[in-house]
Amino acid sequence: MTTKKDKERVVNPKSQKSDKVLDTTLRPKSLTEFIGQEKIKQNLDIFISAAQKRGEPIEHVLLYGPPGLGKTTLAHIISKEMNSNIRVTSGPSLEHSGDLAAILTNLEDGDILFIDEIHRLNKVVEEILYPAMEEYALDIIIGKGPSARTLRLDLPHFTLIGATTKISLLSSPLRDRFGSVYHLNFYQDDEIKLIVDRSANLLSLIVDDLSSAEIAKRARKTPRVANRLLKRVRDYAQVKADGNVTEDVVQKAMEMLEVDQYGLDKIDRDILKIIIEKFNGGPVGLGTISAATGEETATVEEVYEPFLIQVGLLHRTSQGRVATENAYKHLGIDLPNSQSSPPTLF
Repeated sequence: MTTKKDKERVVNPKSQKSDKVLDTTLRPKSLTEFIGQEKIKQNLDIFISAAQKRGEPIEHVLLYGPPGLGKTTLAHIISKEMNSNIRVTSGPSLEHSGDLAAILTNLEDGDILFIDEIHRLNKVVEEILYPAMEEYALDIIIGKGPSARTLRLDLPHFTLIGATTKISLLSSPLRDRFGSVYHLNFYQDDEIKLIVDRSANLLSLIVDDLSSAEIAKRARKTPRVANRLLKRVRDYAQVKADGNVTEDVVQKAMEMLEVDQYGLDKIDRDILKIIIEKFNGGPVGLGTISAATGEETATVEEVYEPFLIQVGLLHRTSQGRVATENAYKHLGIDLPNSQSSPPTLF
């Protein structure tokens, strides 16, 4: 469950309403413009070129990974590289089988259907996809009871591109019908810096190397967060610094946003402080953390914990959550002599 407060976090990697115009402006239009994910780009380049030489649509593609890494962008790039039309929808919006049938019957040969959050498809709707993906056919049941009969409609040869942040929730029959499956990884800081430089150029914003590096290291290894932080820095610079972006301006803007040098915001730090100061560094149960922070248990586990674990500030054990040695150092708290910290990722 995602709360309203989480949606408003500047470091939340999930898409927000305010991101739509910015994403459209800054979205790369080709594989050569797309920064990072080199292995995926190489595979897609060969995959697309081979399909073009055969004069065929590409196989169905599944993209999975954390939010904000470029799954939707890659879907649009594939469409553009294939000179195909793309129809965009999402799993939650396809509530009934008729919703999907209406989309499929309006596609043309070579078109691409992009379904975001495909793991949230209704099971009845998902079953319609099976013959559509394998045999390019749509089975429609006409009538009810003993007189019911099945009518099969031929569909154009389309390509389905699915995107998901939770591949484990995708059923095996659906997952197996994708010809290519790609996992998007978190970006390195130097890649994020290149993305910040490119976005600043598109926004006609002059940002020096130190400033873009400062934004990059706070972006939680996620392009969407980097672009959002750049936008906030631009706003701050226009109001407080005559539009000039310097390292000092970036740091002051981040202080105002309460985003520290590792990309942690106030809520992230509060969770660590609660574990350290109230529960002696842990282990402490998820329900206890939830009660102490006033956040939903699912929100703590799915939204806040993953990044804290990824950067080595939090350790998940069978007894509960434990703050690592680096968490103490990051918050400027003395490490107890009895504290035994597991290996960290810094």
